[in-house]
Amino acid sequence: MKVLVLNGINLNMFGKRDPAHYGTATLEQIDTSIQNLAKELGVEVECFQSNFEGEMVERIHKAHAQSVDSVLINAGAWTHYSYGIRDALAILKCPIIEVHMSNIHAREEFRHHSVLAEIVLGQICGFGTESYLLALRAAVAAVKKA
Repeated sequence: MKVLVLNGINLNMFGKRDPAHYGTATLEQIDTSIQNLAKELGVEVECFQSNFEGEMVERIHKAHAQSVDSVLINAGAWTHYSYGIRDALAILKCPIIEVHMSNIHAREEFRHHSVLAEIVLGQICGFGTESYLLALRAAVAAVKKA
């Protein structure tokens, strides 16, 4: 089973950006935690981050061509307005889990809406770095159930 973890705009700044909402873990540390859990679960995980919307769309297209089994995405601010990323994700035929470290529903009003919500299997938010691990477990369970 292959799972693709996508991290969007500004998420390479985890550990430096707004620790009250995002904690102090870096994206590299988060990726390591994901890889460690993936080994336990017996799945292959690839982690990808970009600050360029077109590059993210291209990686999603590549995921379609590779027939990945599931996608976890923390699109960052793109969550709230990128119909391009939404439309690219809609091409995929696998379970997609939306991930956020902070509880987007308890933050600024503009963060309450996700343009991805209608096409993802589910959304996990508010658990810090644990959100990613919960999402990976959910993705594996969804693929096994299908």
